[in-house]
Amino acid sequence: MKLSINHNIKFYDRIFAALIFFTRLPFWRIHQPPKAAYETVVEHWPATGWLTGAIMGGTLFICSFIFPLNISILLAIVARIFITGALHEDGLTDFFDGFGGGRSKEQTLEIMKDSRIGTYGVVGLIFYELLLFFGLYEISSKMGTLYAALVIFAGDPYTKMIAAQIIEMMPYARTAETAKNGVVYRKFSIKAGMNLFFQGALPMCLYGWIYGFNHWEWFIFVPCIVMYFLYMLMNKKIEGYTGDCCGAVFLICELSFYLTVLACL
Repeated sequence: MKLSINHNIKFYDRIFAALIFFTRLPFWRIHQPPKAAYETVVEHWPATGWLTGAIMGGTLFICSFIFPLNISILLAIVARIFITGALHEDGLTDFFDGFGGGRSKEQTLEIMKDSRIGTYGVVGLIFYELLLFFGLYEISSKMGTLYAALVIFAGDPYTKMIAAQIIEMMPYARTAETAKNGVVYRKFSIKAGMNLFFQGALPMCLYGWIYGFNHWEWFIFVPCIVMYFLYMLMNKKIEGYTGDCCGAVFLICELSFYLTVLACL
């Protein structure tokens, strides 16, 4: 059933809806937001990145005192997957399957909705995880695990902010009735857009304040360029976005952020 847009949803309802939607932590035991609040979850997606980025970065930093670096990075990646329930990774595999195997809009959307993973999804996920692992490994080796942890804390919310722009740039490719979660995200108001910007930008400012603003322009613009190319691909193939597309855009943009940091080192 399509949810009605309610721009008067309370702030704490929107926050809890985002935390419940984007993580598997039991926030629902503390507060159950109304169903309409789930239309707004993308507006607070970067805020959930503060949590997932802190957990992933903190796991890497703390485990580095106990385990070898490669094990610490694997544990950090697993920690975020556990917290999010592999929500974004699921979207990434569906994205690769749909856009790799689909020949038309209808076929692409049908493949993406299929819960089974195909060849394109398996191969794409393997290469993504390998690039993520080795990227973080090289950053940690060159600059230390504290630096890598802060890069993760800055990159997670920032690239979620970038990925969130997709819902402003194009329509939803399905209907609420055919969506996996039954929700169509609402467009941002000016206030919501400003909140989204500050949620994504503040951790980046913390990184710049501690380590300086060298190569700042590359860190900012490369994920934006990657997002734009993904936008053009989605516009051509399905003339819109889906929830899977949002997750895929986030992970690919985040990976481009880490690889850009590595290249600039």
